[in-house]
Amino acid sequence: MKKSSRLLVVAATVAFAALAGCAPGPAGAGPSASGGDRPTTVRVWLAGQDTPQAAIDHLTRTFAREHPDVELLVERQSWNGLVEVLTERLSGGTHRVAPDVVEMGNTQSAALDAGGLLAPITPEQYEELGGDDLLPGFVEAGTYDGVRYALPYYAGSRVIFYSEQLLGDRPVPQTLDELVETAVSMRTAEFSGMWMPGRDWYSALPFIWENGGYVAERRDDGTWDAGFSSPGGIEGMRQVQRLMTAASNAPAGDDGTDLVQPFCAGVAGFVSAPTWMRWEIQAPEEPEDGGVPGCASTYGKDLRAIPLPGSEPGEVAPVFAGGSNIAMAEESPNPELAYEVMRIMLGDEYQTILAENGLIPGRRSLADAVDQSDPIAAAGVAAAQGARLTPATPKWGDIEDHGIIPAAFARLARGADPVTVAQDLDAQIESMLNWRVGG
Repeated sequence: MKKSSRLLVVAATVAFAALAGCAPGPAGAGPSASGGDRPTTVRVWLAGQDTPQAAIDHLTRTFAREHPDVELLVERQSWNGLVEVLTERLSGGTHRVAPDVVEMGNTQSAALDAGGLLAPITPEQYEELGGDDLLPGFVEAGTYDGVRYALPYYAGSRVIFYSEQLLGDRPVPQTLDELVETAVSMRTAEFSGMWMPGRDWYSALPFIWENGGYVAERRDDGTWDAGFSSPGGIEGMRQVQRLMTAASNAPAGDDGTDLVQPFCAGVAGFVSAPTWMRWEIQAPEEPEDGGVPGCASTYGKDLRAIPLPGSEPGEVAPVFAGGSNIAMAEESPNPELAYEVMRIMLGDEYQTILAENGLIPGRRSLADAVDQSDPIAAAGVAAAQGARLTPATPKWGDIEDHGIIPAAFARLARGADPVTVAQDLDAQIESMLNWRVGG
């Protein structure tokens, strides 16, 4: 899943056994991996700010202890334009400084797998790195033509955030229909019962799935069949349109990347967002580090979350599986050391640190490390159990790059007929996914 943020590159360097602090710097900055008396350098690119500093510290300490004569450079890259940056760096030849280990969104893996930019993971390596304990949907997303290239790093799932102050004496919705109708009943000219931007397709897809629709499925002949215009897909489109037009004041052209602002402004009753957004909501109104202001003393004080409810009480609807995969670069000059980094990052200690910081680990056996006494974390784990991904095909990158799905939901937000929108969208998806299939 792609995530939008400002370009922020922070390098944390371990030279021999010494750990340096994080400091701003350009991508690829640091010692050369070749030549002279300079130490061998292994570069790890992490995307965005989701990886906690405690995990990076564990990686650098462990790697330094095991490889005291190797420099490990950890850099953060922006989610915005990540695939383009990785494609350029991983295919640029020896004159470019390129990473050895990379993080990417789970829906971005297929484009890099098929492009020959990632190193194949052998069956023996796969078993050592977790094997069947790894999240299967993410393993599938990192597999191309029967070969594994990228493995699960962490998962996050969308939940429904709300503040008890804003919900008032209304009961917490137990079904998807109740959520929609509660949100509609709360809406005023200044207040959205649910903040549902028109282009936020990550939040809209679960309504398609829960009603029996689908994005696209592969036929026996290898071609793809899109399912937004299936009976369940159309019903889901109608439900999404009701939320967008009768419960939300969010702009039809908004993609939902800034959800903290309306929530903290007190103008949104429910917000669909990944579990990690809690830290942004619960940030101080005036953060000392210059970060994004939250609302810790107001609506963040009684922040609650539930998994997206299903059609019946007690059921959980399938949501979009956010999160990341990690992989080794095919052209890494240090493949053995890159594998050692992968081994640490998928190891029990590192993955437990991710879990303790609210991320769902890539290892299923470590899910209990997420604090189940925390209702928000528990909601995220419950939602993740049935989370789904987009179709595992390298052509999916074209679908995302062209923005046809968010554009379709934006049409719904503007009042277009759901049947027409669904049929048009299916035609576009099938045209792009089936282009030269078998040719």
